[in-house]
Amino acid sequence: MAEWTHLDAQGHARMVDVGGKDVTARRAVARAFVYMQAETLQAIAEQQVAKGDVIQVARIAGIMAAKQTSSLIPMCHPLSLTKVSVDLWTEAEMSRVRIEAEVRNIGQTGVEMEALTAATVAGLTVYDMCKSMDRGMRLADVELVYKSGGKSGEFVKD
Repeated sequence: MAEWTHLDAQGHARMVDVGGKDVTARRAVARAFVYMQAETLQAIAEQQVAKGDVIQVARIAGIMAAKQTSSLIPMCHPLSLTKVSVDLWTEAEMSRVRIEAEVRNIGQTGVEMEALTAATVAGLTVYDMCKSMDRGMRLADVELVYKSGGKSGEFVKD
């Protein structure tokens, strides 16, 4: 049987002890897209959505989500984050909102989950704010595009 990092010898769930890991500067960038009708995207770009400024609300939601990741993902460690940024752009040619979330810390475990959570929640917020206009929107392609720090070093998505 394989040795599981998140189960003890009795098969009980546990959070991994990162106490022996080196403290390093860590950074992760995640990306997501929300695909939608052209009219919905135009309303977002022109700040004509009834609920308000979609981009700013989604940015704040993403930042808040990164800070709450350990409350959402059972085995994630609560982290002291040194930076969270969430940027959103409308891309008319693809009829989508592009989301990129960057998270940094100096610690013993990485911030990939925080970046992925930030990008995902920002996308869900775009959907929530625009669902009355376009129920067919699609949150897609959520992925880690960059990570640095720690024992495993740097990862760059092709």
